[in-house]
Amino acid sequence: MIAALSNAIAGWMPGQARQDKAGVGGGGLKLHAFDPALVWVTVALLAWGLVMVYSASIAMPDNPRFGRYAHTFFLARHALFLVLAFVAGLLAFQVPIEKWERWAPWLFVVSLLLLVIVLIPHIGKGVNGARRWLVLGPMSFQPSELAKFAVLLYAANYMVRKMDVKERFFRAVLPMAVAVAVVGLLLLAEPDMGAFMVIAVIAMGILFLGGVNARMFFLIAAVMVVAFMLMIAFSDWRRERIFAYLDPWNEKYALGKGYQLSHSLIAIGRGEVFGVGLGGSVEKLHWLPEAHTDFLLAVIGEEFGLAGVLTVIGLFLWMTHRIIHIGRQAIALDRVFAGLVAQGVGIWMGFQAFINMGVNLGALPTKGLTLPLMSYGGSAVLMNVVAIAVVLRIDYENRTLMRGGRA
Repeated sequence: MIAALSNAIAGWMPGQARQDKAGVGGGGLKLHAFDPALVWVTVALLAWGLVMVYSASIAMPDNPRFGRYAHTFFLARHALFLVLAFVAGLLAFQVPIEKWERWAPWLFVVSLLLLVIVLIPHIGKGVNGARRWLVLGPMSFQPSELAKFAVLLYAANYMVRKMDVKERFFRAVLPMAVAVAVVGLLLLAEPDMGAFMVIAVIAMGILFLGGVNARMFFLIAAVMVVAFMLMIAFSDWRRERIFAYLDPWNEKYALGKGYQLSHSLIAIGRGEVFGVGLGGSVEKLHWLPEAHTDFLLAVIGEEFGLAGVLTVIGLFLWMTHRIIHIGRQAIALDRVFAGLVAQGVGIWMGFQAFINMGVNLGALPTKGLTLPLMSYGGSAVLMNVVAIAVVLRIDYENRTLMRGGRA
């Protein structure tokens, strides 16, 4: 599979890149055109996610709510999402990083417009009280996923433009803070606090890596923490989630806000060390809501046990490490925008995976965030793969520069 993926990407490369990938010199030294370890990990997560989405959703048609669906409905749709994501990733890989830098402000504006449009009645699609989707024929698109990618590019572009004034709060930080606040207000109107948290962390991470004064960074971090605390304090249902997280077994919350968390913990507890076997989960049989999306890790824990959960954690740690390494390499080559973008993608994948895993394991309050690359969901998988493709493009340009070529 990895060979087919490598050949597909190589087929879209310039001739020189294909020659480099084939190897140079008589000593048999192979010079990969992009990071093979990152491709391996990404394909492993996508493939395992496809298997687990099928396992977690196979019994859903037994529920009258999904009675008109076939048992392979979610498997087929997720496979289609992966194909579309692969095509989008190949296209994204073709775009030079300097073009992403030019497009960053416009992409940010487009994401803002989509976040506004999704709030318009009869246009945005509402599910379980949240209006987060735009219907595009037989599929739905979630603008908040595009917003994560757009804010990432915009923040990196902004820091490159403000390098000469990064020590001044009002000229360097305040405009970016206002932009993130606008995105946050639109996301909270949906509501989608989880996406806002991810976007805020991405923006703050890029500001920090871009060299913003440490005192200003900690001031921003303190303001963000206070803002999230106030959001929780003034929202009854958010407060209930916190209380349910603290005591999910309390009879007041066990059938309400603590229901998902308690059944996630039961699923992981049943898995013990090596799990009950693929397909053997009981909690996915209409006990654990959103088993194929937000709580996919709980099904992995039940079917593959502690060994499976640790494997998933290890794969995400390795992926994040490789992405951050590519970003550091780009900065060392004086490609600041490319480096910040790569490190921003690493922050995005690592932080969102951390939040999802923390929720599934009962270490964090319940949030509606999927497990990157693995959970069911077309918009999320599409943007995750596009982001990884952009990182691979950065790595390809790094390697080209180190061989004496032009990015």
